[in-house]
Amino acid sequence: MEQLKILLVDDEERLLSTTKKLFEKMGIYALTASSGKDALSILEEQAVDVVFLDIKMPGMDGMEALQRIKKNYPLMEVIILTGHATMETAVECLKLGALDYLIKPVSMKDFLGKAEEAFEKVTLQKQKIHSARMVEATGGQGGLR
Repeated sequence: MEQLKILLVDDEERLLSTTKKLFEKMGIYALTASSGKDALSILEEQAVDVVFLDIKMPGMDGMEALQRIKKNYPLMEVIILTGHATMETAVECLKLGALDYLIKPVSMKDFLGKAEEAFEKVTLQKQKIHSARMVEATGGQGGLR
């Protein structure tokens, strides 16, 4: 089974380092970024399945980063992190393609639950694409010619 790869994006350094260490203890590959701009740079270099993205950050905020991530990596799942949740913000993030959102402070159980949910969705989407390509490559014969 493929290893889950996570990118944590938040301007709170303590949250990043603590959460990264906890994920890694569970065998989950975790990267961190302290801004939306840094997150986009990492995504150009690294394959990631799930992004946990803070909304309120200096420079490029989470909303703009979410839009760019979904445009460039439509299969990637993004879960919004916020300490300033409003129903308006949550609805807007979901419309922009976020899978869900978590309100800070977030327990490791909640992080892990959302990460696993998102990873299952990503894995299923990849399997469907692979199956469709196999059907196309075999002319719809499932490999029997």
